[in-house]
Amino acid sequence: MKSARKNKIKTAPKNKVLDTAPKNEVKEMFMKWFKKNSSAGQVMTKRDVVENIIAKLDAKQNDALEKAMNELRREGFIEVKEDGVTLVLTQKGADSLNN
Repeated sequence: MKSARKNKIKTAPKNKVLDTAPKNEVKEMFMKWFKKNSSAGQVMTKRDVVENIIAKLDAKQNDALEKAMNELRREGFIEVKEDGVTLVLTQKGADSLNN
């Protein structure tokens, strides 16, 4: 009879902390760009996103790009336009940059 131990599948611990550093780094890149150009309603175009964010990302940050954008949107700092790339700084986002 074979041991049940041999056939047991190892899984990652459920309480393992996910690496949030790349996502936070990307969020910071967006907010630094907006800080340089800060005013509520400030638009970050697709070209701005590509030249100032995407071109500077490493592989882990690139994987976290969508999550970072979604989190900034959920937090109310930016709005994402219908094209999914153009970003608009909200009043809450502008206020956060001035604090």
